[in-house]
Amino acid sequence: MTAEHYFTADPATAAREREVTFMIAGQVYRLTAASGVFSADRLDPGTAVLLRKAPLPGPRGGVYLDLGCGYGPISCVLADTSEQARVYALDVNKRALDLVRRNAEAAGVGDRVIATTAADLPPDVSFDEIWSNPPIHIGKAELHEILQTWLPRLAPGGCAWLVVAKHLGADSLQSWLEQQGWQVERHASQKGYRILKVDR
Repeated sequence: MTAEHYFTADPATAAREREVTFMIAGQVYRLTAASGVFSADRLDPGTAVLLRKAPLPGPRGGVYLDLGCGYGPISCVLADTSEQARVYALDVNKRALDLVRRNAEAAGVGDRVIATTAADLPPDVSFDEIWSNPPIHIGKAELHEILQTWLPRLAPGGCAWLVVAKHLGADSLQSWLEQQGWQVERHASQKGYRILKVDR
């Protein structure tokens, strides 16, 4: 039997739920995670670095894409830190999307977090910012295809914030993005992770 991954659309693994608690910008978040979903035991260290090092929305608001949202820590934090933010939480994993909806409701931001698959995301929506802890483990070709699909959906003047572990190819991904014509700045580094800011 093939091992099941968090990027499986319909996990067959029993959904053992647990609470994940973390603090960002002085605010404590308590989200429900479950087996069969990315980083179900804790806030993933890369996601933690991204949320602490990239500039949170604040009053600027806008339309955001949380690409590969898992159970929704990025989506919930973005929506919670800006009443003007509307966040599309995108994943292939339906269990993850169900958890995002529950977590957004519990956090009081359920009206501004839209949990969706790629097929259900309206094609005319563009994004002021894309935030992602991208699924490096799906393989380089598949990762490149995902980024080539979604980065062009950035609105004029928009940017993407990506967190990638250095030992998993952060620097080579930066080079590849630059070869595709994107401007990439290494915004921050912490605990072996790079935060890349990607502009047109």
